[in-house]
Amino acid sequence: MSNANGTKDDHGKLPMHLIDRTAMEALASVLAHGRDKYGAENWREGIQYSRLIGATMRHLHALNDCEDVDPDSGLLHASHAMASLMFLIWMMRFRPDLDDRWRGPVLMPKVEPMAVAIEDDIAEIAKKFGANARVEQDVG
Repeated sequence: MSNANGTKDDHGKLPMHLIDRTAMEALASVLAHGRDKYGAENWREGIQYSRLIGATMRHLHALNDCEDVDPDSGLLHASHAMASLMFLIWMMRFRPDLDDRWRGPVLMPKVEPMAVAIEDDIAEIAKKFGANARVEQDVG
């Protein structure tokens, strides 16, 4: 074994050597399939976030149902999910205009509006029973 005495500053740099070769080859296989089917780098023209999230979820659901291989491509569903996530990450960085995720009201109320509502309720109780009324709260 030889000595490695050369100087190189890797501090703060991404450890790219930690990316697994098997996973990268599986991803490249999906990208080659996409190149042959749609054209190389066709995805860079833009795909809405919701479509990429949907594709990822379909592949993960198939995988979760014990179907390892995508019947269309003959490649692993996990590899297709990884490709869809790669596309999504790229879109999030370079195409925020394609973010079509739903942003409607959340199912659980946020804490701040609840706090305002509680303060309003306390103010109403104070008006009703007098400013010196004590409101006891059951904690627990």
